[in-house]
Amino acid sequence: MIEFLELLREEIRGRVPALREVGIAFEYPPNLSMGDLSIAAAFELAKQQKRKPREIATEIAGQMQGLAFVRRVDVAGGGYINLFLDRPAFLKRMLDPRSTEVGAGPGDGKVIVEHTNINPNKAAHVGHLRNAVLGDTLVRLLRFQGQEVEAQNYIDDTGVQVADVVCAFMHVKKMSREQVAAIPDPFDYYCWDLYAEFSTRVTQDKELEGRREETLHRIEQGGNETAELAQEVATRIVKAHLATMERIGVRYDLLAWEGDIIRRRFWATCFELLKEKGAVHLALEGKNAGCWVMDLPDLPEAEKVIVRSSGVVTYVGKDIAYQMWKFGLLGMDFFYKVWARYPDGSVVWTTTADTSDEHPGFGGASSVYNVIDVRQAYLQKVVYKGLEALGYREQSGRSVHFSYEMVALTPGCARDLGYELSPEDEKRPFVEVSGRKGLGVKADDLLTALERKAYDEVAQRNPQYDDTMLHEMARSVASGALRYFMLRFGRAKVLAFDLKEALNFDGETGPYLQYAAVRARNIFAKLKERDGTTAETVRGIAADAASYAYLDEADDIWDLVLSAARMDETVAQALSSLELSHVAKYSYTLAQKFNGFYHKHPILHEADPAKKQLRILAAHYLSGTIQTALNLLGIELPERM
Repeated sequence: MIEFLELLREEIRGRVPALREVGIAFEYPPNLSMGDLSIAAAFELAKQQKRKPREIATEIAGQMQGLAFVRRVDVAGGGYINLFLDRPAFLKRMLDPRSTEVGAGPGDGKVIVEHTNINPNKAAHVGHLRNAVLGDTLVRLLRFQGQEVEAQNYIDDTGVQVADVVCAFMHVKKMSREQVAAIPDPFDYYCWDLYAEFSTRVTQDKELEGRREETLHRIEQGGNETAELAQEVATRIVKAHLATMERIGVRYDLLAWEGDIIRRRFWATCFELLKEKGAVHLALEGKNAGCWVMDLPDLPEAEKVIVRSSGVVTYVGKDIAYQMWKFGLLGMDFFYKVWARYPDGSVVWTTTADTSDEHPGFGGASSVYNVIDVRQAYLQKVVYKGLEALGYREQSGRSVHFSYEMVALTPGCARDLGYELSPEDEKRPFVEVSGRKGLGVKADDLLTALERKAYDEVAQRNPQYDDTMLHEMARSVASGALRYFMLRFGRAKVLAFDLKEALNFDGETGPYLQYAAVRARNIFAKLKERDGTTAETVRGIAADAASYAYLDEADDIWDLVLSAARMDETVAQALSSLELSHVAKYSYTLAQKFNGFYHKHPILHEADPAKKQLRILAAHYLSGTIQTALNLLGIELPERM
């Protein structure tokens, strides 16, 4: 629709001199009787010309007569110019495979989206699923617009969370690297419990607290047994995390390891630049004495520690170096090797600090999105202020913190997952969880619970299918349910996850969208079986003028066509506002409209050839649009449902 509107806008400018100096903004009237598009420019011109808006609108409407793809132009109210489109011509254009109405064309340089970013010290939890789904969907929407996008997953393998688990193995469990390596899978679950145990013990044991600081320093230093154990732990857990994310269709182009930022001396180079520019200074007194700090007078914490007095660099310091590399500002690069190949043959790469495989180019972005929860807002501001202090104001402005709120559970969901709730918890709208306390919901546990419930539902609906088919359907439905639920709410809202609500086949859910898409596909399977209808047949119907004979009187079908045509506008709106729920809501509305069409306008038994052909075209257009919507949301289209 975006390209269509731009072509229409250009034609109007050519015909109407008065509109060349003002923007032509198209609006959508509340009902079809008022037109398909509306222009309110006469009101702005009236202020400039000291005339009545309706008088100006009438003049403009006269100059617009005969526009391509426009059947008539009316003036309504005080000066609205309403356009009624040529319905057959418009639908024919949208059905033309040569039409470029998908996406918005190549963007301005590469975009990097960093998301997921789970500390490699324990299993992924439900909050990480929201991050991954938001990040992956952002990648899909940007690619739909024609952008070159690089999806990165930052691995904080030298941070305090990994140090906690390594310290627990070495000084609580007294285990060697070989013993740790022998722990059977799920290793990430074992570390989940160990991390919770250590988090409790370290608050009660000063000696253990000192051991943790020593462990952290040795991991960052590298080249020792502690660092080797940390690498063993992080590598195994990252493999588990990627397997979890594959269950919901989340994939990456590059795993960027924090340890490689240190080993490749990215941080050392960045630190020297920060000192040269006076962006950091050594604190000589006060609570931060002995630390290298950054002055941030316009932020709540006016002095941020970048390097501790122990010499250990903070998370935010390494993140400044990483952000510089993303924009190609360091003059340095990682080495790379293949980490793994996905089932479809696509590759996920990983950074290394030593030798490199032949690889595509990474980094060097024109803009960067960091998908990180809202609690990290201050630290993200510090990173961007760091870029500004180094003189990179433009890149700082092209750094976007894509924030989101936490994930909780409804009391009912918590009970379904086996949690005992207090009377107070039962009364609350949602139950908060905490990975540090071991009270979080593991992502794999949630997905498995969803798959079990989905299996029961699809087995009841499809008793004719064997167990293998039912399990595959359940996996697809569970993944779709999870992804849609994570996207349907605004990112600034706390998301209270509910198993039953997510899997409702009749509500605003992923399964509802999947069911509509499968139903649409089945129409054409039955048409092929009965009438021999193929894709070539549909192309022939689209070229036949008789197929559009009833479109001018079929307002409900026309409404479907207009709604489907607005996919690219909806994506653009979602990206400009960074509110991906717009695409989810749009997709649900499309599915609702298609289901209404399906019941009101049967295709298989329609006797009138022209009506049948129009319905086939509408179903074909809607089916393709819904499948595109599912792909943008990362929701699979099941074989059956």
